[in-house]
Amino acid sequence: QVQLVESGGGLVQAGGSLRLSCATSAQTISYYDMGWFRQAPGKEREFVAATTWRIGGSPYYADSVKGRFTVSRDNAKKTVYLQMNSLRPDDTAVYYCAAGAPFQGVYSVSSVRSWGQGTQVTVSS
Repeated sequence: QVQLVESGGGLVQAGGSLRLSCATSAQTISYYDMGWFRQAPGKEREFVAATTWRIGGSPYYADSVKGRFTVSRDNAKKTVYLQMNSLRPDDTAVYYCAAGAPFQGVYSVSSVRSWGQGTQVTVSS
């Protein structure tokens, strides 16, 4: 397991933007898919986006955020980012950073091996 610490959440109006960051204490993130999940009140935790360990590989997104959110990583800084644009009220949730097992994807909750503590994102209408 690796320690993950999110930052950057907050309150924003619909149509606005936020950028989340996830820093890790791991020696490296080069071997890990790193992703973001979210959990709204009364709902199950769901996959949002992830960036792959594969050099030149494409990030992958939930359909609900495609075209609005961008996930990226800086292996040297051991940090993962989630740029969220055109935010909507239904994006309101606690957002969690997640890491999979080495060389494995993080497509689902069951594939996650390490979680951050979460950061609240609230989008007002």
